[in-house]
Amino acid sequence: MASPTVCEKCSGTGYIVVERDGLSGAERCSCYAQRRAERVLASANIPPKFADAILENFILPEDNPTQRSALVEAFSPAKRYSWEFPDTKKPGLLFIGNPGTGKTHLSVGVMKHLISRGFEGLFYDYQQLLTDIQQSWSQQAGSDQQGVFKRVREVEVLLLDDLGARRALDWVEDVVTELITFRYNHRKPLIATTNLSEPAAEHEVVAGKTKGGVNRAGRTFAEIIGERSRSRLFEMCKIVKMTGIEDYRMRGTNRGYLR
Repeated sequence: MASPTVCEKCSGTGYIVVERDGLSGAERCSCYAQRRAERVLASANIPPKFADAILENFILPEDNPTQRSALVEAFSPAKRYSWEFPDTKKPGLLFIGNPGTGKTHLSVGVMKHLISRGFEGLFYDYQQLLTDIQQSWSQQAGSDQQGVFKRVREVEVLLLDDLGARRALDWVEDVVTELITFRYNHRKPLIATTNLSEPAAEHEVVAGKTKGGVNRAGRTFAEIIGERSRSRLFEMCKIVKMTGIEDYRMRGTNRGYLR
């Protein structure tokens, strides 16, 4: 295995000596930010499937003007958010669309860009999060499990993938409400994706599909995550609608990272 490259400017210490007004002092080397970003990225819990997903390799098809236009309408606000953060009108993003339209790729790309800029980020699949939290209630749970909810509540940038994929038991609604409310009250960014149809109206019945392609019965978004959560989510997030976009996985292309 090759040895890691040692920075020539700081010899791996992370500091360089600078001269100002005849005085010597130490300051962080430029390599420090890069190394920190690499550590944060390694602990961000991004699934291997999306290890290479970045905004720069999000595919905008050249052969289908309609699809390209629809994807540009989603890509542009995502890219703008990644550069303007934290000076954004709303602290979060909510991607809405069917499976295979690129929601997860875009959201991971945004989070990776924020990490490269020095922010901390954490990815969590919604169903896995609820499973981990439920397990953490066990007295036999380890310290890692017991700290799951605290970490997702307080991490600088949280990416919650496939929101609403689990049926709304009472405890699920309570957990989601507490999580979203805490981040809402503290203006902590939440990037989320959902396979549900656009839940714009309070009593609109929405439907979607599971990851396996099975039709999901229509319910209101409020029934799925709770009315308070729905209201706060829409208030704190820029809504990115990915409608009218084909499922690339169904077309049999090599764009398997789109979701």
